[in-house]
Amino acid sequence: MPVTWTLLLVLALAVAGYYIGRSRVLSAAGGDSRRLHSRPSYYGWNIAMFTAVPTLFLIAIWSVLRPAGPTVLAVLALIVAAAGMAFALSRTNPDFRARNVVETFVRYLLILCSMIAIATTAGIVLSMLFETGNFFKQYPWQDFFFGTTWSPRFGGGSQLGILPLVWGTLYISFIALAVSIPIGLFAAIYLSEYASPRLRSWAKPAIEILAGIPTIVYGLFALITVGPMLRDYFAQPLGLGNSGSSVMTAGLVMGIMLIPFVSSLSDDIINAVPQSLRDGALGLGSTQSETVRKVVLPAALPGIVGAILLAASRAIGETMIVVLGAGAAAQMGLNPFEAMTTITVKIVSQLTGDTDFAAPETLVAFALGLTLFVITLGLNIVALYVVRKYREQYE
Repeated sequence: MPVTWTLLLVLALAVAGYYIGRSRVLSAAGGDSRRLHSRPSYYGWNIAMFTAVPTLFLIAIWSVLRPAGPTVLAVLALIVAAAGMAFALSRTNPDFRARNVVETFVRYLLILCSMIAIATTAGIVLSMLFETGNFFKQYPWQDFFFGTTWSPRFGGGSQLGILPLVWGTLYISFIALAVSIPIGLFAAIYLSEYASPRLRSWAKPAIEILAGIPTIVYGLFALITVGPMLRDYFAQPLGLGNSGSSVMTAGLVMGIMLIPFVSSLSDDIINAVPQSLRDGALGLGSTQSETVRKVVLPAALPGIVGAILLAASRAIGETMIVVLGAGAAAQMGLNPFEAMTTITVKIVSQLTGDTDFAAPETLVAFALGLTLFVITLGLNIVALYVVRKYREQYE
C-alpha cells in the first residue's frame, strides 16, 4: 500500500475519532455540556491527536530508515493509530481534563517544531563546515581567501581565489540597493503619508506585483531589453564596453525586483507609527515634511533597517538575474559595463554536471556557500547593532 493511502487512512481515523469522542462525552453527560470539565471539541481533539500524531511520527521515521516495505508500514501505522484511539477513548469521561491535555500536547508539539527548525539550521551549517573542511584539506585556505584568480580545472591546476566572486557579488548588490532603497523608501513614504486612500488602494498592490514575477523573467528582461539598451546608449558611446551583459544590467534589474521588498515592508512599518506622534509634531508647528523626517522615520527606523536588510540578503543570494544579466566572468574591476559574476552563480556551476564530488573543484562550492552565509550573518549583526543603538537614543 502506498504511503499516501496510509496517510489518508490515518487522517480519516483521526477525523472519525474526533466525532466519536465528542458524541461519546456528550452522551455520558446526558447532552448537557455544562457537566463537562472542558468544551466538547477538546475531547474530540484529544482523541484525534492521539490517533494521528504518533502515527505520523512513525511514518516519518519509517520514510527515513525504510526497514521494510510499504505494506508493513501500513499495518504498523493502522495498529498504532487504533491503539492511540483506544487509549484516548478509554479516558474520555465528563471529568477528564481534556482541555489541559490538548493544550499541553499542542505546546510540546510547537516546541518540537521550533527545535526542528533550529536543528535544520544547525544541520545546514554543520554540513557546510564539514565539506569546507574537506576542501581546505586539498586546497590552501590562503589561496582561496586571498587569491585574485578564479579558474577551476578538473584534473589539476585550478586557481580558486574567491576575491573576484566577492567583488562581483558586492558590486552588483550595491547597485541593486542603490536603486531599490531610495525608490522603495520614497514610494513607501508617499503611499503612507501623502497619497489618497483611492490612489493607495491600487498603487500598493501594483508595486507588490513586482515581487511575484519569477526571477527568470527578470533575467530575460535584463538579457533582451536592459542589456542591449545600456550597451547601445551608454557603454559603446562612452567607450566603456561592447557587451550587453554587465554589472550595471544585473544591478538595475535586480534593483527593480527589490523595490517591493523595501516599499511594502517600510510602508507597513510607517503606518504602524502611532498617529499621536504625528499629531504632536503638527501641533507644535512642524510641517508635514518635517514631521516625516524628524518624527515618523526615526520611529520607524528599526523596521526600515529590517526591510533594507531583507533586500540586501535577497540581492546577495540572487542567481538567475546575474547569470543572464551580468555574465559569468570572474574578474575584478570598476567599470560597471563589464561582465562579472557572483558567488551564487559559481556555486551552481561547480555543482552542475557529472563531476567528481570529492574533487576540490566541487567541494569549493561549500566553501563559497559558507562564505556567503558569513556575509549574510554579518549583515544581520550590523543591522541589529544599528537598531539597538538607535533604540537606546530614541527611547
